[in-house]
Amino acid sequence: MKIAVTGTPGTGKTTVTEAVSEAQSVPVVHLNETIRTHDLWTERDADRDSLVVDLDAVREHLGDWDGIVESHLAHYLDADRIVVLRCRPDRLRDRLLDRGECKQSAAENAESEALDVILSEAVERHGLDRVYEIETTDRSPVVVADALAAVVRGNAEPNVGQIDYTEYLTV
Repeated sequence: MKIAVTGTPGTGKTTVTEAVSEAQSVPVVHLNETIRTHDLWTERDADRDSLVVDLDAVREHLGDWDGIVESHLAHYLDADRIVVLRCRPDRLRDRLLDRGECKQSAAENAESEALDVILSEAVERHGLDRVYEIETTDRSPVVVADALAAVVRGNAEPNVGQIDYTEYLTV
C-alpha cells in the first residue's frame, strides 16, 4: 500500500509518520531528506531559500515504493491513499516561527493553508475517493497518529472539505 502524507510545512507530518511507523512497522520515506541526500533537485530558489525538486528523478529514485512517503510534495506521487494534515493558519504560523522560519515564509505557508492549496492539489491529482483530511491543530501527535493509522489500515473513509480556514484570510 502506498500512502502519501502531505500538508503545509508545520502540520506535523514527520512527527506523526514516525509514530505510525514505529507502532505499525510501516516503512517511512522522509522525502525532503531524500531529495537533499540524493540530489534530486535542479536548482536553488534563492528568494525562498528552497530547492526546486526534480519530481521525475524523485519518482525514479523511489521506484515501486511501498509504505508511507511524507512531504509537502508527497501528493505529487502516485499513491493509493493521500492524507493531508491540516492546521489552523494562525497556529501554523506560530509553529513555523517557533522552529526558526522567517516571518515571510511563515506568513506564506499560513496563507497557503487558509486557501487549501495542498488539499486542492491532492484532490485535483487523485480525486475525492483517495484523499483524507486530518486536523492537527489542537490534537496531540498520538491522536493524529491514531487517525493516520486508521487510514493506513483501511479503517477510515475518504473525507474532504470538513475543514475550512477561509476566515483567516485577510482582505
